Amino acid sequence: MKDEIKRDEAFVALQKIKETEKRAREMIENAREKEASRIIQDAFDKAKEIKETYLKKAREEAKKRGEAIVQKAAKEAEKIRKEAEEEGEALRGRAEEMIQEAIEKVADKIKDFLEGGLL
Repeated sequence: MKDEIKRDEAFVALQKIKETEKRAREMIENAREKEASRIIQDAFDKAKEIKETYLKKAREEAKKRGEAIVQKAAKEAEKIRKEAEEEGEALRGRAEEMIQEAIEKVADKIKDFLEGGLL
């Protein structure tokens, strides 16, 4: 009988060990699942953070480039305006000379007409 009681106790102890091992495996599996979920979430959060950082940098760079393009265009427009103004001044100068010459020619013809009656 003592052997039977010892076997029963050993069997019960073995069952308890198996149940404990089963619970331990379940706890480990749950911990792994939670850890994997946490790792995935952390990776997602980090990827989002990196994306936002690079988007911010890209926006800043685009803004800088846009401002540089606008400044360059403004300088070019100012240069063209100055050139056009200089060209206008030169044309006005030539036109004044030509007008003066034309006035002198017309005056000479009027003088010739009045003096001699010939055109």
